[in-house]
Amino acid sequence: MSRRELREHIFRILFRKEFFASPAEFEEQVTLYLDDLAKMGIPEDEEDDGKALSPTTEEVKYIVEKAGQVYLNVTELDEKINLAAQGWKTRRMSRVDLTIIRLALYEILFDDQVPEKVAINEAVELAKKYGGDESPAFINGVLARLVRA
Repeated sequence: MSRRELREHIFRILFRKEFFASPAEFEEQVTLYLDDLAKMGIPEDEEDDGKALSPTTEEVKYIVEKAGQVYLNVTELDEKINLAAQGWKTRRMSRVDLTIIRLALYEILFDDQVPEKVAINEAVELAKKYGGDESPAFINGVLARLVRA
């Protein structure tokens, strides 16, 4: 599974946080998501090329650890986002945009394996796929201000 695919799974898990606020509910949602992901298996037409869609144990561990770390740092991340997002507070942002910004900011601040430019580019790509028409530009602008701060 590529880093982009892993990041997308982390985004999907973190997005659930917006609907299941308590740690116990969020943990249950992570488990349900991973169970569904494991059930994906290999489609019949892809058996011959050996490309498995379900994640390996290491990939699941990476997804869970990174989603958990972002979840634990949401308060700090939101404080930084609120300072940088001129005219916007996290409570007014779309849940998709906010989740993408949190993930990218976590990578910028805490993940030495991900260069800033990669974190921003990947956030914009997620915004193109999951956000609204204005999401890529909005997310790019907020993250650019955060990096300069």
